Amino acid sequence: MASADRAAAARKPASRRGGAPRRAVALGALALVMGTTALAAPAQARSAADGAVTFATRCVPPPVAGIPPIQGTTTAEITVDTATPRVGDTVTVTYKVAKPAASNPVDLALPADIMTPSGEVALGGAQSGKLTVTGPKKNPPVPGKGEFPPFSMTGTFKVTAPGSITLSPGDYNIHTSYIMELDTPCAVSTPPAPVSRTIVASGEPGANERAIALATASGKPGDRVTVTGTRFTPLTEITLAGRAGQAQTADRLTFTSDAEGGFTGRLKVNDRATTGIVAYEGSAWSAEKGAGPAAYTVTDDTPLPRDSQKLTASVTAGELSMSQEGDTVRLSSVDFGTGGGADGDLRTITVKDFRGGPAGWSLTGRVTDFTGPSGGEIDAGRLHWVPACTTKQGSPSTCEAGSEGAVGSAGATLASAPDATLTGGEFTVDAWVSLKVPAYTAPGTYSGVLTLTLT
Repeated sequence: MASADRAAAARKPASRRGGAPRRAVALGALALVMGTTALAAPAQARSAADGAVTFATRCVPPPVAGIPPIQGTTTAEITVDTATPRVGDTVTVTYKVAKPAASNPVDLALPADIMTPSGEVALGGAQSGKLTVTGPKKNPPVPGKGEFPPFSMTGTFKVTAPGSITLSPGDYNIHTSYIMELDTPCAVSTPPAPVSRTIVASGEPGANERAIALATASGKPGDRVTVTGTRFTPLTEITLAGRAGQAQTADRLTFTSDAEGGFTGRLKVNDRATTGIVAYEGSAWSAEKGAGPAAYTVTDDTPLPRDSQKLTASVTAGELSMSQEGDTVRLSSVDFGTGGGADGDLRTITVKDFRGGPAGWSLTGRVTDFTGPSGGEIDAGRLHWVPACTTKQGSPSTCEAGSEGAVGSAGATLASAPDATLTGGEFTVDAWVSLKVPAYTAPGTYSGVLTLTLT
């Protein structure tokens, strides 16, 4: 193991910071698998991770058990698929019960896969209410009077208000389907239970009402076109620029908008390839702070020399795409009682940006919890990566590797390329990954799914 760890560490690439996301155009997924060495050792319960809470619980056994209610303690954690949603987004919530308050109330052993959990998650803060969550019918065998095993339940809710939204574990029920259909409801003794997770929702993005109008839709090379703009930010630097397809031309004019956010500018258009005019705030084009393109054609009626022919060619814009060399990564094994890093390398990802416009791109990833035998889990936040990105020679853009660190269920940037006057190219993205396995994780194979999003 030591020599393997040193070899993996030697392969770690340098990291650089990634960029901001844009419109999603592709998805990819990688299955990450880690196997612990087979040891004759008992399975250990996973220790409570950050976000886990403990609360007093009152469970009522089925009447057939003939025993009074159980005053116990539940250890649980709430996780989400995104910690920074927007108003209108749907958030997937997982309620993980690591230690139920109830146990098998009878002497009869329960076989595998007869328990179905359900429950509630309490929302508070900017948005209140209760979210119903359910889990699959899945459990290991439970001996008579033995403890109920850990279980997970999931559900979704739609964000309706901006601000901090708290999520707390609520009441839950354990339904068993064996000989008889029985329920063991467990209620929070003093609701609400402690907050296990807080997400911060941002408001709905405001509509971009900026607009431009051209006095004429065509002109000869060197003519000036009058452009009128409205609803821009008052007293802000504005740039008028020509566009040839998705690429910006060298024709531009900079000035300041008036106190009402309007302007009138006269842009001299020299580039014969011009197809439109745009206006934007700041030093570079942004769809959020710009308007256009408004169609404009350069009419080149320059007489040709005698006995000559005019040849015209066009370049067609392509797409932003990604591909990957396989979809399974086998991480190294770790020893029970020692734990440590289960290491490996992601399958190489190729990004092709053939749009030929000013927009860059961002490749992000997020991972699920790693699930193993008997409901065991390794938290998604324990997967770390060291990204690397290589730019193919001749590409207009230069890619930047994301930051080294945890991936988690909230996700992180793997690589990106910035906005520029003209972007594009081919890029190869890799990452060294390491799953930090707790020392006393139950032996077995643990799997998680890394989802990649290119925007």
